[in-house]
Parts: sequence; C-alpha cells; structure tokens
Amino acid sequence: MKPVAIIGAGITGLTAAFYLKRKGVPVMVYEAGGRVGGVIQSLRQDGWLAEFGPNTILETSPKIARLVRDAGLETRRLNPDPKAEARYVVRYQRPMAMPGSPFGFFTTKLFTAKAKLAVLREPFVPRRRDGVEESIAQFVVRRLNQEFLDQAIDALVAGIYAGDPHRLSLTHAFPKLKALEDNYGSLIKGQIFGSRDRKKSGEVAKDRAPKFSFDEGLQVLPDTLAARLGDAVKLNTAVTALTQTADGWRVTTSNGESEHSAVIFCGTAFKLAELQIELKTKETAPLAPALSPLGGEREKTATGDDVPSPRPSGERVVHAERDRERGNLVSLDAFSEIRYPPVASVVLGFRREDVAHPCEGFGVLIPRIEGYKILGTIFSSSLFPNRAPAGHLTLTSYIGGERYPELASLPAEQLVALVCEDLRVLLGVTGKPVFQHCVLYPKAIPQYNVGYGRYRELMNEIENRAAGLFFAGHYRDGVSLGDTIVSGVNIVEQVATFLKTTNGHE
Repeated sequence: MKPVAIIGAGITGLTAAFYLKRKGVPVMVYEAGGRVGGVIQSLRQDGWLAEFGPNTILETSPKIARLVRDAGLETRRLNPDPKAEARYVVRYQRPMAMPGSPFGFFTTKLFTAKAKLAVLREPFVPRRRDGVEESIAQFVVRRLNQEFLDQAIDALVAGIYAGDPHRLSLTHAFPKLKALEDNYGSLIKGQIFGSRDRKKSGEVAKDRAPKFSFDEGLQVLPDTLAARLGDAVKLNTAVTALTQTADGWRVTTSNGESEHSAVIFCGTAFKLAELQIELKTKETAPLAPALSPLGGEREKTATGDDVPSPRPSGERVVHAERDRERGNLVSLDAFSEIRYPPVASVVLGFRREDVAHPCEGFGVLIPRIEGYKILGTIFSSSLFPNRAPAGHLTLTSYIGGERYPELASLPAEQLVALVCEDLRVLLGVTGKPVFQHCVLYPKAIPQYNVGYGRYRELMNEIENRAAGLFFAGHYRDGVSLGDTIVSGVNIVEQVATFLKTTNGHE
C-alpha cells in the first residue's frame, strides 16, 4: 500500500510514524527543517547540558511510558533527584516554596489568611450554568479570589503557556479544571471524589505526574525515533500542497510530488495556514465561512474581550464563492490567527559558590505583579545529574511570552544581562556566568485563548469532508510534551481504522 504522509518531525509526528510502522503501515515523514524534534533541543558542550525547549516529560498517561519502553529507552530514562520536588513562586520579591499538602497550605506565608479562607469557601461556590466561555482569570476570581490569580495562577500560566490568564480559555487551555466544576461542582470536591475515576483511566494530574528525562537530554527521544524510522524521514522537505485523489492524497513538496494513502498534519498552526488543500470533488456548498479567515465581525465573550465572530463577513462570503467557483480549493487562512508569542530560552551556568540560593527543587515561577522580566527559571542541574560540571549550576530562564513579547528578540548579550539582574535579586547570583546559550522561538506556544473552539471545530469539519486527512499535535491536543506524545499515539488508531475501512488493510 501507499505510505501514510506525516507532515512535521516533531515529537507528535515521530510518535505517530513510529507506531504506524510497528503496525506494518509504511510511512513518510516530511520535515521542512534540517533536524528532528521541533522545540526539543539538547546541547552537550564542555560538560554542560542545555535544554532549550521543554526540560522534562510529565508522565500523565501510561501511553508515555509505553513509548519509552517500545523505543528501547528505559535504561536511558532519568528520574529527577528526590530533592528536586520543591517548587517556588516569587512573593514579597523572593522565592517561596509552594505547599505540598493541605497542612502546608494553611501554614504557608505564600498566601494570606483571606486567600486561605477562599479555599474553605470554594466548595460552596455555585457552578456556572449559563454556558458562557470563561477565561482562566475569570474562573479563578469567581471560584477563589484575585490573590490566587495574581500570585499563583498568573505564574502558572506563564510557566505552561507563556500566556495571559485574562485571554486563555478555561475550556480549552485547562479543560480538566472545567471538568472538575462541571462534574463535581467544586475544585476541592473534584480532587477528593474524582480520584477513583483518574485511577481507573490510568491518567495522572500534571501537578502529580512523575517527571523524567534521558541521560543526554530530551533530544534522545526524537533522535531515537528518527533512527528507528531511517530513510522514511525526509529533512529539508517542505510540504506546500495536498491534493485529494481517487485513492488517497498527492503531496507536493519542495522536492517533488508523491502519492499517499492518508496524511497526518503534525506541524504548527501558522504553517497549516500556508498549506494549500484541494479536494477531489466539488462541494455542493462552500466550505467557507468556516474555512476562510475569521475577520470582520466580532463578538464579546465572558471576559469582555473582542474575538473574531464565526459569522461570515461580506468579504469572506466573496472568498467562499470564489473558492467554490475554483472548484475544491480549501482556504486555511483562519489558522494564521492562532497566537504564538515569542519566547527566548536563556541557559546560564554559574559556579556553585556564586549562587546563594540552594536551588534544590524544580525551579521558580514569577507572577507579573512581582515586576521581574523573566517568566521563570528551572534549576536544571538540580533536576538531573550531569547537566553541569562538578561545582557548578545550570539555570534555564525564559523571557517574552504574552507578558513581554518585545523582550524575547533582544540580542543575546542583553537577554543574558536581563536574566542575570533578575537572578541576582531572586537567587543571590553574584558572579558572571561561565556558560551561556540563548535560543529564540519567534513563535513558541499556541495560545488556547477564549474562542479557540472555533479552530477545533474547523479541524473537525475539514477531517469530515476530506477523508484521509488528520490533524494532531500541540495546536489541537494540548501544549505539553506529554500531551503531544499522547496526541501522536491516539492519531495512529484513527488512521489505522481509516486504512482498514478503505483498503482492507489489517
């Protein structure tokens, strides 16, 4: 049979290709860049190991451990140092350990008495029933209070999304929080009474999930998967167009054309917007407005913010009619609207004696209200061994995001200076870094802002109309590394079912 085309050699695409190949399905992975792994980048240099993207994988699903096992990487897996469980949040201009138990919460100085009373009141706050989509900020203030938003959730959102809690959708960015209220009427009740359901599913909440990496960093995983796939991975090969045929799909790349039984798009939303898709049959009704740019009219959400309306503007109707006249060309311009703020990763190495803080923990998150430039810092060399030479520390900090997007693109020397100044106050860093490496991600993390559901509906509509075309990855199924692995595993079953139905392939 013709191979399945997979667009994008990030962790989702490689995972999907790996498991399809294990099922006996031929695959071809197209990657526009010159390396595999996407945002995963590990650099070993002079005794230092720098991670530029994610630093750990959260084992939120048994599917993640299965991938490690199936890839033959169990012996290279590294669990974090037990002393690295502590997490810090900045308050009163200094890092304070987050409480790890109910008793710890009620005795910590991280939150005021008013905030602690808000937690006791939370089970009695009525659930929202009007169906209006909330931002995470609105949800937290309604169920808890402003202090929780300003001092904790804002920092958490910066750490996960580099985003803005006033824009991020509760429904799409934090669906499990919404489910707790929907199913149990309370976050506290959900944590208590929902444990049985979570245990049955085998899934673990992100705040309790085991963390791990590999002996030479996270790059070990995509490199290993790519090695298992061999010459099925085509680097420096950008896909420009997809054309549905009578028995599959024709993929047009920068190096030519090839025929495939199905296509999985595992790239980014902004690259999806540039892709040309042509269906084999002319639609009786225009694919737009859902498939055309969402501009023109705007609506108010529960946040009070304007978002593009799903209703067609006059211009979009014109585009829709034009596309129908052209036959079957699908416009994906709407996906260009998905926000990807820039983020700079700044990895610095210091002599141990030049850092006053013990740095025994995962790292520190920083709320906007505290006034620092960095979003947070990971204590990289405290998490795993061999991340720094003996007698040294590796600290990985992030700048930019929705909070300060203009800072991310500063020259490396300015980024290092900004980070060092913040670390001087936060961690008591006195000396100059003896190792440094900066990486800019101009479009780093998709923002699941209020109204994001229209993009997911759009993906569903395209998949329903374009048999054999599938979407998977961080723009659809969650932005964490664990989420994207699970997305790659799950899409394999959908593709295998499609192939079995259409081709009788077992």
